[in-house]
Parts: sequence; C-alpha cells; structure tokens
Amino acid sequence: MRQTLVQHFLEQSAEKFPEKVALVHQGQRLTYAAINRQAQALADALCGVGVVRGDRIAIFMDNSVEAVVSLFAALKAGAAFMIVNPTTKAEKLEYILMNSRAKVMITQSARRAVGAGVSSPHLETVIMAGAKRSGEAPAFASANLLSYEEIVAQTPSRSVQCPCIDLDLAGVIYTSGSTGNPKGVMLSHLNMVSAADSITTYLENTSDDVIINVLPLAFDYGLYQVLMGFKIGGTVVLEKSFAFPYQVVEVMIKEKVTGFPGVPTIFAILLGLKDLPKWDLSSLRYMTNTAAALPASHIRRLRELFPAVRLYSMYGLTECKRVSYLPPRELDSRPNSVGRGMPNEEVYLVDEEGKHVGPGVVGELVVRGANVMIGYWELPGETAACLKPGKYPGERVLYSGDLFKMDEEGFLYFVARKDDIIKSRGEKVSPKEVENALYGLEGILEAAVIGVPDEIIGEAVKAFVALETGAALTENDILRYCAAHLENFMIPKSVEIMKALPKTSTGKISKKELKSGDMVHYENLRPVHPS
Repeated sequence: MRQTLVQHFLEQSAEKFPEKVALVHQGQRLTYAAINRQAQALADALCGVGVVRGDRIAIFMDNSVEAVVSLFAALKAGAAFMIVNPTTKAEKLEYILMNSRAKVMITQSARRAVGAGVSSPHLETVIMAGAKRSGEAPAFASANLLSYEEIVAQTPSRSVQCPCIDLDLAGVIYTSGSTGNPKGVMLSHLNMVSAADSITTYLENTSDDVIINVLPLAFDYGLYQVLMGFKIGGTVVLEKSFAFPYQVVEVMIKEKVTGFPGVPTIFAILLGLKDLPKWDLSSLRYMTNTAAALPASHIRRLRELFPAVRLYSMYGLTECKRVSYLPPRELDSRPNSVGRGMPNEEVYLVDEEGKHVGPGVVGELVVRGANVMIGYWELPGETAACLKPGKYPGERVLYSGDLFKMDEEGFLYFVARKDDIIKSRGEKVSPKEVENALYGLEGILEAAVIGVPDEIIGEAVKAFVALETGAALTENDILRYCAAHLENFMIPKSVEIMKALPKTSTGKISKKELKSGDMVHYENLRPVHPS
C-alpha cells in the first residue's frame, strides 16, 4: 500500500495491525484500531463545525493521547495541524492563532487559564479535553466550546473522505523568527512522507520497534517519532518529558524499548545517572541525536555503556526535517561528523556567490529534496531568502544558513551558523571548534561559546560551562586547558561556570539567552530520583 498522505501512516497500520498496541502513555495502552476510530470521530466533528481542506487546526496540548489523536483527525478532515508548545504564553499563542487564522483549537482544560485573555476573530471552535460537557463556560474568547471526550465517544460516520493530494499543506510548525515573532514552516504531505520514508530507511525501522519519545510533539524531532512509529506499525511510548529520568528508564525497561531519540542535554543527563550500568536496557537497538552535535566525549561514553547499540549522529532543520546522518560504523573514524545526506536527498556547499566549493572549504549547506518545505507562512521575503533557484528551471533548494566543511567522501562537519561566527582579532572563530575543545576536558557537562563586544579586538570569545556533579574545575583550569588545545585567537577571554545552561523548549542550549543575560528564570536540570 502506497503512503502518499500522512494520515495513511495510521490508517494502513490500523488495517494491517488493528489490535496491536500503537501508543503507550501514562498507563494507557491504545491499539491502532482504537486510535484510528477516535481520530475519525474527531475528524467528523471538525468537518461538522465547518473545517474544510487547507484550514489550520491548532493543537495546544501536552504530550498526550489526545494530541496524537488530534493531529491525525486534522489530517483526515483535510486540514493542516499546528502543534503549539504547551508552555506557550498567552501573547505568543494569540499571535500564532491570529497569524495562521486557525479556525479550530484543540486543547486541554489545564490550558484554560492561558486562553482566558486570548482573542482571535478567526477562532470559531475550541474542542477541550477535560471539559465536563460541550457548551459549558466559554474558554477562549467567545469561541464555541465542545467536549473532546463527548466527541471521541461517538461512533464515527465514516462519511469524511480526505480530499487532499500530497502537495497539500499537512502541517505548520512555528519556530523562532528573526523579527521576534515566530514564523510558520509550511510542510506538505509530500514533505513529511518523504522525510519519514528516508529516516525509517536508514534507521532500518520495522514493526518490531518500540520507540520512546520524551521530546515535545511541538518539536519536529518529537513529532516524527510518532509519525514514523505509526508508519512502520511499531509501538510508540509517549512520555511528557525527561524531567524524571529514572522513571523514564524504568519505562524503557518495562516496555522493552528499541529506539531512543535524544538531544545533547538529554544524553548529558542520562550519562549523569550513577547507577545507569546496572539497568537492563538490552532491548535497545539504536539511539539518535540531533538538534545540536553530540560532543565526541559523550559519544565515547555512550558507546562504552551501550556497546551493542547503534548510535546515529544526525543534523536537521525544521525547514526540511532531516539533512544528514552518520552511519554508526563511521563513529570511530569521524566522531565530529554529522554524516552525509540521507536517502533521496542531495546536499552540497556553496560560497557567498552561490558557487559550489570543494572538499575542506567552508561553505553554506544547501539541501535539495522532496523533504524541503513549501515556505514560511505568509512571509514571502524570508521564504525567498532561503529557497533559491536550483539545478533545474522552476526548482527551489534550501539554503540552510549553516556553514559546514565537507571531506573527500562527502561527510559533513558543522562549523557555525552564518550569524554565529565570531570575528576576533581579524580572525574568524567557529564557536563549535572551541566547544569541541571544552568537551575534551573531563568534568565539563555542557559548553557554549558566544562572541561579546570588545572595543579592542572587535569581539571576544566567551565560554559558558556547566560541570558534572562533583567536578571542581575553576575558570583558570579551563583557560589553561584551552591554551594548550586551541590557537591563540580562539582561546576564550573569559569563562562563566553555571549550574546549568539555559535551554530552548526543544532542548537546545539557548545562545540567545546567554547573549542577553536573561537567565534568572532558568532552573537547574539535574537528574532527580522520583520521590
């Protein structure tokens, strides 16, 4: 059966494996048949309140069964889903609703307080999980309120037939924008199906896989764990977060998890669990990392702890989902590489004039493939800046804004974001190169490097580090180590030691917060034992 639309992942697995457990979440175990039935009932309700092909449906929820059902329901109704991070505040939520002109929002009663002051003239209906009944006290600025539970308890009419083709809009993912407002990355069914096909191919996923997801569904890396798990007919174990790592590890053991996707901060916490070697994680087949490069020191320790597990270092962008992956067999010889372009995709590097550059030369990464986004929602200028003419007339390719080097065999090595390069003493400093050196010093758990204004040298290199529990490194210790391992112009002028570095909602170290100094709200992310 050919999967051309994203909802086919669910529908075809429900046809092939109707009684198989598709989703595990906080004690709930739902089969493919049950999820498909609920999604169809919700799709019927969406069409019943006027949703038509191409409408946007906002999903403002924690990681939950309801969120998974809702995204497939939106697709079945011919609409595009937008999963909004549940930590989003009212002002940003209102912007997203207004900007996207979302007709319906599906949310939880726990989000009611956030929505109390949110207003959008386009929002006609709110479907709320946890509402006692449809039509109770208004929740979001005069929108009609329906009960999620009442809807999914109904028998679907099966009258709804999705009118979409694979060029239609499937999802809009809002990311941080350069203007301060988030921008919506538009992804078609073709984009998402193509990306899922390529990733499940190189990960060698099968219906026997049990994939745990601790990442927010609003983050495309977390979202795709569900999409890919359903595509292959596997089982997805959905957790709200990695805030309680010991509990997550217990779930991994109980469910015999085979796939563990993470980001560097999650792997740093995992490596900090003192009794980790005692836990039976023998079911694990692979681990994946993206969002930021995994330090070589972390790769080494993970391989020592899990010698039978395949570890994939990857690189991606929301604008095309995934760009590259490093085959596990290459880890020893290329620990700092993020690999080569994934199946059904072409990548190359260009200079500032758009000309291809050869091996060893720094250039901007360009991505060509069916996974490249449609564009940014109603931002033609920003779309044109990154989607430029390609090899053939009418074709557009993605200019990533990231600088890389490529070796003779086509393996990629991240250098920096174009706008992150530090210009110091007339030299160009790659923050990534300095960070790699810092991670080589035993006792450093996290590291980030930025440029700060300096009247004499233009920009000074400043490092921020968080130490492993029990480490007693000082700023002078770190500076001496850098002096022994870096060229003079790369040595940080100062080092700030913090309890933990600020993170974005997707787990990346937030250099924006480091640059602004607005970090007083950030809480230490040390692993804790459940009480």
